Amino acid sequence: MHINYETVQPYKLTTHSYETKTETKNQLLKFTSTDNLLQEPETLSTRQPKIKVKLKGDKEAGIIAIDELTFLQGIPKAAWQYKLGNRSALEWILDQYKEKKPTDPTIAEKFNTYRFGDYEDKVIDLLKRVCTVSVETVRIVGEMEGEVESA
Repeated sequence: MHINYETVQPYKLTTHSYETKTETKNQLLKFTSTDNLLQEPETLSTRQPKIKVKLKGDKEAGIIAIDELTFLQGIPKAAWQYKLGNRSALEWILDQYKEKKPTDPTIAEKFNTYRFGDYEDKVIDLLKRVCTVSVETVRIVGEMEGEVESA
């Protein structure tokens, strides 16, 4: 399952995309008790904002904010339990796919060509597949631990 994670069935997460930051924020507030995913103040602007990657997860609400306008809902708590080192597989993906600006100005000017928006759909698909692998791994390990205790 881990070797062929690209071919596993994607977990049935719900993808929500909205037209404005205000609309997105209002929807997120319905699902979360705290407003920790979108840190910018609410605006009444209806213009399309520049896509800025948030890539933050709220484990309690089962939500990942992809950017200012898109979030995934329905992530089970078990998906956050599967760890790769000191963080979950989902957190690892969120960290690896963030846009990072190089500190060296020459590198930033000439070689900083990665734009998350170009890969957003692929990252969402990857998150769904890794969610399936994580949940199944936690389930299998739990079953194995139950067998060891009963032996």
